[in-house]
Amino acid sequence: MSIKLTLTPEQEKPLQAAAKRLNVPPAALVSAAVRDRLAQASTDFKRVADRIVDKNRELYRRPA
Repeated sequence: MSIKLTLTPEQEKPLQAAAKRLNVPPAALVSAAVRDRLAQASTDFKRVADRIVDKNRELYRRPA
């Protein structure tokens, strides 16, 4: 998949600096950041879902 992303100069400057520091192309850094964020979102959802199930476990055990 290819996505066009428009950054302001204020957004581009730290991206370029981080990419240079890590010796990777800026596009690779953005791609890694997106992968990390999606993985974190999945972990956050699971944590919230587990908390809700734990909180309501007694309700789930009660007969209908």
